[in-house]
Amino acid sequence: MRLHDDIHNFYEKIVVEEIIKRKLDKVYSEDVMADFCCTVLNQLPPRYIRYDVDMAFYLPQSERIHMEERVQTAIDVAITQISKKKELND
Repeated sequence: MRLHDDIHNFYEKIVVEEIIKRKLDKVYSEDVMADFCCTVLNQLPPRYIRYDVDMAFYLPQSERIHMEERVQTAIDVAITQISKKKELND
């Protein structure tokens, strides 16, 4: 089996969209953002796809909303974890 470079976790796109929407990339350094993204994605089930357009076409709106809500919750948890870690290091 040949692995394809275009296979990716669809949640990554939603996470990045929410990070940009909240401007978190302006709040945290690149190093913190890398750990932050891992923390967020590790809370979410993987949803592997090849083409975003397929997901956009076949994904029911209700499921997309549910995925976005899960991402928002995972980001809130990650923010709390980063804040606690920062308090411990201060």
